[in-house]
Formats: sequence, structure tokens, C-alpha cells
Amino acid sequence: MSQDQLDILKRALEREKAARKAAEKILEEKSRELFLTSQKLELLLEEKSSQLQGIFENIVDAYVVMDLEGKVLKLNEAATKLFGYDISKESLNVQNLIYKDDYDYAMNSFHQLKTNGFFKDYEARVYTKSKEVKWVHINASVVFDKKKRPIAAQGIVRDITDQKASEEKLIESENRLAALILNLDSGIVLEDENRNIVLTNKKFCNLFNINAQPDDLIGIDCTSASEQNKMLFKDPEAFIERMKAIDKDKQLVIGDELEMLDGKILERNYMPITIGEKSKGFLWTFTDVTLKRTYRKSLETQKQKYYGIIANMHLGLVEVNNDDEILMINQSFSEMSGYTQDEVLGKKAGLLFPIEGGSDIISEENKKRQQGQSNSYELKVKTKQGHIRYWLISGAPNYDLNGEVVGSIGIHLDITDLKTLEYQKEKLLLELEKSNNELQEYAHIVSHDLKSPLRSIDALINWIKEDNKGKLDDVSLQNFNHIERTLEKMELLISDILDYSSIGAMNDEKTNVDIAVLVDDLIKILYVPEHVSISVSNKLPSLKGDKVKLQQLFQNLISNAIKFIDKPEGIITIDVTSKSDCYEFSISDNGIGIEKQFYDKIFKIFHALNKSKDSTGIGLSIVKKIVNQHEGNIWLESELGKGTTFYFTLKK
Repeated sequence: MSQDQLDILKRALEREKAARKAAEKILEEKSRELFLTSQKLELLLEEKSSQLQGIFENIVDAYVVMDLEGKVLKLNEAATKLFGYDISKESLNVQNLIYKDDYDYAMNSFHQLKTNGFFKDYEARVYTKSKEVKWVHINASVVFDKKKRPIAAQGIVRDITDQKASEEKLIESENRLAALILNLDSGIVLEDENRNIVLTNKKFCNLFNINAQPDDLIGIDCTSASEQNKMLFKDPEAFIERMKAIDKDKQLVIGDELEMLDGKILERNYMPITIGEKSKGFLWTFTDVTLKRTYRKSLETQKQKYYGIIANMHLGLVEVNNDDEILMINQSFSEMSGYTQDEVLGKKAGLLFPIEGGSDIISEENKKRQQGQSNSYELKVKTKQGHIRYWLISGAPNYDLNGEVVGSIGIHLDITDLKTLEYQKEKLLLELEKSNNELQEYAHIVSHDLKSPLRSIDALINWIKEDNKGKLDDVSLQNFNHIERTLEKMELLISDILDYSSIGAMNDEKTNVDIAVLVDDLIKILYVPEHVSISVSNKLPSLKGDKVKLQQLFQNLISNAIKFIDKPEGIITIDVTSKSDCYEFSISDNGIGIEKQFYDKIFKIFHALNKSKDSTGIGLSIVKKIVNQHEGNIWLESELGKGTTFYFTLKK
């Protein structure tokens, strides 16, 4: 190798050494810069991590970090407060938070999160630790490692429970308002600021004979629609001009009346809708007042008609206020009292007419009227001419439109003639009572006087029989026995007549009578043959009445039943049924029975179907009289040869 070649190689080696030294210097400087940059990045990362930790801890909304299996890794303070779990002390999986009815929705959303890496605006219900149900809104995303592999998920959770409740209430209110408007008995039209229809209802369509649904009218220009429909009104141009004037003034209008060609009368109201000073629309309401206006006219006509009737009827009418001051009288009352209306207006009725304590009665009656009571009462009064009269007054409270008592109205009937007849009746009743008492005394005297000769005859016959014992033939003895039976029957007849006449002397002071005890005592003292049984089906009641008469009633009917039983085994049944205002008793037997043609006759005095020595035909007449005195009725059902049932009612 030549010297030149060696020099060239030497120079090349030196240049290479120099270049390597320069490269090492540059590398050393870059390494120093990279180290410094690395330190700055670590400091920045620590700063950002600290900032993120602060944000995580202090964020208002709940922040949740979980692994891809749903296990919760981290909760901030807001999340801990929302869900009630402390994951530092207990484990938690988000599946435990999912509301049962939202489970499928939650699983689909979680699948979307894993597939897309995020989801937004997830809204569902969750359970808290205390099993409280809350609505939440969630935005979530997947967390990746350095190799872009998904390792966890994070989400911002906002409690929207109150918001949901408010939305539901708002929807409910809107639905109620819409239903109310659609079903109002008035036609409704809501216009926007440009007079286009925003809302209307079915009633509006009906009132204006529009063959369309309310929704079909939304957006229609009301100005042009009014021009098209003006011919529905009696005065079309006036209808349009008035609507323009109302729209121009934009002032509240209440009670405009519109007459339509078909006879309907509509009442129109207008209300402008403004927010601040800016017009936002107009509300029109239309109500069919045809019936109301017709009723008002009819009411006025009826008022005039009945006022004419009241003014001319033969009953006195007086209207007073709460201070008993007379406000109005009719012509009949003027004639009854002798005063004209001008003479009594403003005067106190209680001081003007009554006498003998009548003012106190009026005062008490006025108190009843102010309590809303109505009733009738009698009053003794003196007319303007000084005549004493008796009035029957029917009083009732008078009310105003608010239902407050503002006075009373009295209808007056002059009952003076009736009172005179009552006094005469009372006098006659007293005289009749006196005559009845005298007749009763006379009946007792006659009864005693009639029985005395009968007893004497009976004694004489016994003496004759004793004195001629063994001397009289059989025919004579038979005749004497016949006389004795006739005397017994005559004495029984006299006793029954006395009983029948004394039935009228009913004891006014009724006592409480236990019928069960009464019947039981009767069965013990009556002669009941061995082949006859008496039974009581139901518990007999107690009632108010004359005990002696009621005992006589049951005794006669039971004795009758025993007397006419012709069967080897006699059965008598006593029963009772409770009615609304009375008791219905029945006494049944299985005796000989009664033919239907005799049903009414047997209750008449002296009418006996079977002549016997111990029957006078008065017993059932006495029974009927006692039942009538106790405000009852008596009747029977019978079948010849099978038995009879007597029914009778006694008032409770």
C-alpha cells in the first residue's frame, strides 16, 4: 500500500473519530433533554392525576367505576350517598342495583357499552341499599389499558327522581287539561298571535255545525273562517264587526250574546293571552244559553201567573223578614185581617194581631224558621174591627239565592167556624159520655133486677122438686129440668149483654200487656178437655192495651175453639207474625169448621150457628168490638169438617 493511500485512510479515520465524538456529544445532550422531559411529564402526570382525583371526589353527580363483570371498583361521595353503599366495607355489583322491570333494558345497554365503547342518555330505575326506588340518568364509557384493551367502565350517574315525578305530574296535568277542554260544555277556541287555531273542542264544532274533528281545525286562519261562517248568525255583518272590534281592543270581554239563524243563543267570552307586553294568543269561549234565556222568560211568565193566583186565592199569605216585619200580604189576608197592605208594611206581625199569649208563640215560631224548620200551628187573633178569629198558620223559612234564611212565609186559613164546630163536638161528646155512664149504670141495675126474678124462679122450682120428691112423674121432672136450663141461658144472655154494653168503656190509660203471660194464665184456668191440646208456635209479644179486654178477647176465641172441636184428638194452635205497624195473631183449631156464607154473620150480635145452652151468639161480637178498639181487624179462614183459623191484628 502506498504512502498516499495510508494518508487517505489516516485522514478518513481521523474524520470518523471526530464524527463519532460529535455524535456522542449530541447523543449526550439529547439524553439529558429527554431525561428532563421525562421528569416534567412525570410531574405533569402527577398534577393531572391529582386534579382528576379532586374532580372525581368533588363532582356533584355520582361517579362510578366498575370492572367488565359489573363489580363496582370506585364510588365518589355523591355515588355513595345516592346508592347508600360503602365499597370500602362491602362489595357491590351493579346488577344488585337494577330495578327488576328494567333488567332487560339494562342488559341491552351494557352490551351496547361493551360493543361501542360508550352509551348516552340511559334512563332507568335503580334500587338503593334501603330498597328505595330512584330514577337515574347515566352516560358511560369503557376504560382501556395501554394496549387498547378494555379493562373497566366508568359512568356519570345523575339522580332524576324528582325530575321524573315533575314530568309525570306535568303530563298528568296536561292530560287533565286537554280532557277538560275537550269535554267542556262550552265551545273553546285557542288562537295564536296570528289568529291561527291552536286548540279547539268537539262542543265548538257542534255549536257551529262544523262537520269535522277538533284536530282537523288546528292551523286554520280564524279571520277567514269567521267570514265563511258569518251567515250562521241573524246579523252576519254585526257579528264580523264586533269580532274585529274585540280583536283590535284586546281587552277581556264577558257575556256577549249572539243570535243564530237556527234560534240558538250563544254567549261569547274573549280573553287575550299576553306574556309581558307581547301578545301570545287569544282564547274564545262559546256557550249555548238558549235554554237559560228561554227559562228566564218562562220563569218570569210563571212568576206573574202565580203572583196573580196568590194575590187572589182564599188563603192569606204573609211574608216577613227575620225581624218579623211584614214585607208583603195578599188580598185574601187583607180581607181576613181587615188591614190594607199599606197599613201593615213594616209592622211586626207578632204585635199586630195575636192575643192571649200569641206574641210569644210567634216569637218561638220565628226561631224555628231561622233554624230552617217548617210546621203548622193555631193562633187566636183580633182583627182590625175587633173580631176574635182563629187562624191555622203553615209557616216555612224563606231563603235567598245563597241559601240563607232571610225571613218566613206563612199561609193563613181562617178556622173560626171549624173551631166553633169543635167546641160543639166536645160539648156533645161530654153529654154523650154522661149519657153512656148513665146507660151503663142503668144496664147494671136492669141486669140485677132481671137476674133476681130468675134466681127466685130457680129457687121455687128446686123447692117444688124437693117438696114433691117421688111424687112427680118423669115428664114433669123433664119439664122442670127444661125450665132450669132456660133460666141458666137467660142469665147467661143477660151477663153477655152487660159485657157487650160495657166493652165501650175502654180504658184510655193503656198498659204494657205481656200476651205470652196472659195466654199462659188463661190456659191454666180454662177447662181444657184431656183430648184437646193447646200450643203456641212463636213467642207472643208485649203491647199496649186494656189488659182485661185483651184477656176477654183471647178467652172467647180459645173457648170457642175448644167448644167446637169434634175430633177424638183436638188441636189448637196460637201463632203471631210481626208486621210493620201491628202484630197479626191467629188461633187455629181442627173443629167442625164454618161455611163461607156465615163468615160475616158470626160477628153480629145474637147470631150463633150452633144453638147450645152455653152459647148466646154474643161472644164473637164482643171479640170484634175489642179488636176494633185496639185499632185492629179480625177475619177467618175455615173449611167445613176440617177446622177454623181466626186472624186478628193488634196495633204495636
